[in-house]
Amino acid sequence: MNPQTLTELLSRRVAVGGTAIIDRDQPMTAVALQAESQRVAQGLHDLGVREGDRVAIWLPNVPAWLACFFACARLGAIVVAVNTRFRSSEVADIVGRSGAKVLVYWPGYRGIDFEGILNDAGIDALKGLTAIVAYDEEAARPAPRTVLGHAVKPYRELNACPPYARDHARPDLGCLVFTTSGTTKLPKFVLHHQASMASHAAEAARGFGYGDDGAVTLLTVPMCGTFGMSHALSPLAGGRTVVMIPTFEVQAAAHAIRTHQVTHFPATGDIVAQLLAASSAPIPYPSVRMVIGVRAGQAAPAQARGLTMVAVYGSSEMQAVLSHQPLDAQPAQRELGGGKLVTRETQVRTRHTETGKILPHGESGELEFKGPSGLMGYYGNPEATLASFTDDGFFKSGDLGYTVAEGDFVFLSRIGDVLRLSGFLVNPMEIEAVLDAHPSVAVSQVVGIDGPRGPMPVAFVLPNNGSGIDEALLIAHCKKQIANYKVPHHVLSIDAFPFTPSANGNKIQKAKLREMAVAALLGK
Repeated sequence: MNPQTLTELLSRRVAVGGTAIIDRDQPMTAVALQAESQRVAQGLHDLGVREGDRVAIWLPNVPAWLACFFACARLGAIVVAVNTRFRSSEVADIVGRSGAKVLVYWPGYRGIDFEGILNDAGIDALKGLTAIVAYDEEAARPAPRTVLGHAVKPYRELNACPPYARDHARPDLGCLVFTTSGTTKLPKFVLHHQASMASHAAEAARGFGYGDDGAVTLLTVPMCGTFGMSHALSPLAGGRTVVMIPTFEVQAAAHAIRTHQVTHFPATGDIVAQLLAASSAPIPYPSVRMVIGVRAGQAAPAQARGLTMVAVYGSSEMQAVLSHQPLDAQPAQRELGGGKLVTRETQVRTRHTETGKILPHGESGELEFKGPSGLMGYYGNPEATLASFTDDGFFKSGDLGYTVAEGDFVFLSRIGDVLRLSGFLVNPMEIEAVLDAHPSVAVSQVVGIDGPRGPMPVAFVLPNNGSGIDEALLIAHCKKQIANYKVPHHVLSIDAFPFTPSANGNKIQKAKLREMAVAALLGK
């Protein structure tokens, strides 16, 4: 039977023994991970964290992320995953709206002014915080004493506490919030319970071979998203090792693959292209059995150099690596999103987007899913939760695709205008809201077009009072407010937006804007 709580998952990994994590060549046993999580649990308990409380984790991929995660699970608390790329407006919204009680962050990571970001976010937005925990890997450097009027507790002090022995984990308790784009300017909070996370990790370990003999998984994507989290938990659930680097850097990743004989790793964007370019060897990474994730046109050239790439499917709501194409399929098939579901308990079907009719195999419609890996709901948004499920409990994905056979499907595209940037789904309205706040902008529209490194956002701006725009100024304005991957690569002035008249109001022609963006940037 699959583990039903996160503490059970970790206890099973402890029973297997051996190295659970390799962090920048430093091994950490499962016993050590569990012990650190129990010490941190006591430290968080001393800070007032109890069942149902939210703890925001704003860290890169380091063992402390997982130690905090398992500590919160032991206490029955909920982790709110915050991307280290997020900036003031994003952090203020996520930490503030989730009601996080404690924030864990790394003040000096990569030279980023995280304290400045928090100060820019403002004390009112973060007024729910009662404590801030500062992680640091330089013991000689003191943590800041206060941030936003809160005393800052060094992470190493939490890690020095006596272990918290009790276990408040339950299958039905919420444990993790991912942020995802929705139908409003603010991201939705996808809440999972412990059973969905623990059980799915075990299913993915079997379905992808993360638990096979000799399997070692390199974590190339951040744990703050479902793709990264699945690749952190699944090797642990399979009794194997996960190799960590704080953030993807090609030389560090190439070194890790060779040194630790990595067999699996997830890939987004140009990760594989960078890895292959980093070596002139015909088969540079012979230990790798599977690369999880592929874009059109990547599979065949990667195969020629020994990397078997397979398309997968997942979402924040249903979790990542829900399915994958066969390893032995031809490159063209392995590039099709979707594939065979990893568990028989999960169901997939398609529904006609206009008539609502359930469709037979081969006919395209909205993909709907039902299974044990699904979300509890959208935290703090019961209306969105209700609207996202059918009467018989299927999650309405908003994705276009078709079924091939029972438990086998193909994903085609997003039905709406949500952009996938650097592996994350981004609602263009988030970017537009930041642009619209600038005094030189009357209104903006953001679309995604294919760039040399994957999809990139391009903004069209209607200037305020015909004053014209300063592209560099608006890009700099965005960089202060939102993560770099959301910042428009170009900002183009427009006199009027193309639209289609409708009974419900004029509908902006996003497809036309994409065509205009491609035409305008063709020579750039």
